[in-house]
Amino acid sequence: MQANLLLEDGTLFKGKSFGSEKNAIGEVVFNTGITGYQEVLSDPSYCGQIITMTYPLIGNYGISRDDFEAVRPYIHGFVVRQHEDIPSNWRAQYTVDSLLKDYDIPGISEIDTRMLTRKIRHYGTMKGVISTGNHSIEELMEQLKGTSLLTDQVTRVSTKSIFSSPGNKERIVLVDFGSKSGILRELNKRDCDVIVVPHNTTADQIRRLKPDGILLSNGPGDPKSVPEAVTMIHELLGQFPIFGICLGHQLFALACGADTEKLKFGHRGGNHPVKELSSNRCYITSQNHGYTVKEDSISNTPLEITHINNNDKTVEGLKHKHVPAFSVQYHPEAAPGPFDSSYLFEDFIEMIRRTKAETPELPRQAQIVAAAKKGDMQNA
Repeated sequence: MQANLLLEDGTLFKGKSFGSEKNAIGEVVFNTGITGYQEVLSDPSYCGQIITMTYPLIGNYGISRDDFEAVRPYIHGFVVRQHEDIPSNWRAQYTVDSLLKDYDIPGISEIDTRMLTRKIRHYGTMKGVISTGNHSIEELMEQLKGTSLLTDQVTRVSTKSIFSSPGNKERIVLVDFGSKSGILRELNKRDCDVIVVPHNTTADQIRRLKPDGILLSNGPGDPKSVPEAVTMIHELLGQFPIFGICLGHQLFALACGADTEKLKFGHRGGNHPVKELSSNRCYITSQNHGYTVKEDSISNTPLEITHINNNDKTVEGLKHKHVPAFSVQYHPEAAPGPFDSSYLFEDFIEMIRRTKAETPELPRQAQIVAAAKKGDMQNA
């Protein structure tokens, strides 16, 4: 069946349909990864977006149960140059086409993805609609104009209830703004006792979980659409060590008084060079974000820039000057992409241990007695 991709500027691409046969609207973005399309498809940070893969051949190694980064994909559409519907890989259990059909997501192939990518790079991301069936261009354009892009993506992808992944070492509260499974895997590898909480969990609720540290996950959309998270982070700064990843990095910056802005076309792929300022070392990183922390907003905050993007010099890492807290814009858990930056999880755990050594707590019995006395005084 024929499919069309219409952009809000009127550009029309005609191709071949795969996946679900329906109309779907979303923000059209591109990813420069050569492999890892399943991890890209299942990354919650793409919620509401139509993903264009710049690598021309997609689907050749199929889909495996073990490579998902979330329980389901949240994308609105998938755009490729060539879709391979017969994978050649002993790990493959089904195809990209069947995955998209299962979750009612349309795909389009046989279009000039190079031209589409160049257009996005030149003009920026824009709304688009993938359509199948007999729809006029005028009808599709009317749909585009009458449909707004999502602003509640974090609510859609975050866990709805608290759950734990037990371990024997540091207790980490992982705030799920759309967390990839890779973050939990990296913490599990280090035997952390992880408690995953919804995006709207309050500071008091997190305190009651008695964490050793807090990890702010990645997630989709504009960080300013999650104001309750900014409040929660601000209240907990200095009380617990904090590590932010991607959206978590942006929320951490907002909580410290910095500002964020939308990038022209974002950073999405597994080949983005990032320079660590303290060592001048360059790391190749996995990234997926459409917003960035404004560099000129940091000067009047307690933050210090630790990493920059070697392509466009945008902020890629921050740390707090006075309390144990830091963040990065990229994905140290990779999936897909290089694992060059996985050491950041060790840095986070070491920061927790150092903080506990420098600020020893009262023995537990003394804490219980003190809490009891405080309660008696309040009830008097």
